[in-house]
Amino acid sequence: MVNRIELDNGVRILTEHISSVRSVSIGVWIGTGSRFETKEENGISHFLEHMFFKGTTTRTAAEIAESFDRIGGQVNAFTSKEYTCYYAKVLDDHAGLAVDVLADMFFNSVFDENELKKEKNVVFEEIKMVDDTPDDIVHDMLSEATYQKHSLGYPILGTVDTLETFNGDSLRDYMSRFYTGDHVVISVAGNLTDEVIEQLKETFSKVERTTYEHKDEKPTFFAHSLVRKKETEQAHLCLGYPGLSIGEKDVYALVLLNNLLGGSMSSRLFQEIREKRGLCYSVFSYHTSYQDSGMLTIYAATAHNQLEDLTKALQETTFSLADKGMSEKELRNGKEQLKGSLMLSLESTNSRMSRNGKNELLLKRHRTLDDIVHEIDSVTLTQVNHLAASILKEKPSVSLINTTGKLPEALQ
Repeated sequence: MVNRIELDNGVRILTEHISSVRSVSIGVWIGTGSRFETKEENGISHFLEHMFFKGTTTRTAAEIAESFDRIGGQVNAFTSKEYTCYYAKVLDDHAGLAVDVLADMFFNSVFDENELKKEKNVVFEEIKMVDDTPDDIVHDMLSEATYQKHSLGYPILGTVDTLETFNGDSLRDYMSRFYTGDHVVISVAGNLTDEVIEQLKETFSKVERTTYEHKDEKPTFFAHSLVRKKETEQAHLCLGYPGLSIGEKDVYALVLLNNLLGGSMSSRLFQEIREKRGLCYSVFSYHTSYQDSGMLTIYAATAHNQLEDLTKALQETTFSLADKGMSEKELRNGKEQLKGSLMLSLESTNSRMSRNGKNELLLKRHRTLDDIVHEIDSVTLTQVNHLAASILKEKPSVSLINTTGKLPEALQ
């Protein structure tokens, strides 16, 4: 059972007590990511995440790392388009220490000038690494092609040019707008005690409220193409179709549709394009839900001389699913697979912490496992096939990396 505590400053604390484990996972979630950045500050959410590990008024970067290493714990962070999370997983005996260190990073990071310079270079290398990894960068290219000038199309890492401009003042200014009470959620799952809950309440009651309101427009889906000419061993292709936002009623029907399309080894794309035709090693699909929009993405990579054949095979597979739909057997199998993966994922305290944190930030509600299973079981064949027909017949957005810099004829 998830318990919710809202402090006077707007900070929400989610706790899920699991007495059968000896671990505690703690996540500090902030409702901001690259979507909430201006073009000039693109990448600042991700850079700030890095700088939280580079020293506070009481701990050096090495001491932060040692705090968790010496107790066998784990600490990390990640940035997405709509949220940022700093988290730790430790033995229940060390939960108090984990809260103390995470809070120290949140409240007391110093953003030392020398550390800023070093960490900028680290992120420069991270950007270069992604640029050198076509199966990564092609997904960023698809967001840019699809959302155009909307901030959902910005890369999470930012750019070399924007990164150059960041300093301690710009980081603190960004924090003053977004690292505030109404944007912060603390999610804890595991064998936690009342003392840890009181420690969280006392510590994070110090977060300030803000009157800042971010103005954000709902993105428009553009079926545009973005092609990059690059000497690679394979052509890397993404197709994007309009999806659903995180709270829409048909979202589980779309999850089931995606699973059948390219979400597993038994999916249509995997079986048809890899197993039967042998056109590629990697082919899959996934659905991304945002607060007010979503995108269904297909990715595949193949030899440059097979790109035309691959594109036609992708179209044949998607058109067939759109025209004929899935069968009752496929729907039953998909439901069982989805329920199984959901239940298995919740066996870890880290997964439960993440689920609760995201639900609070994006949905502001918490459903029991039984509620979710009921929603999955309630999806009908008509729902899924209607979605398949309406989504997969749309003209997709396209991103492509190949040696010619041109789209295959089937996509022109």
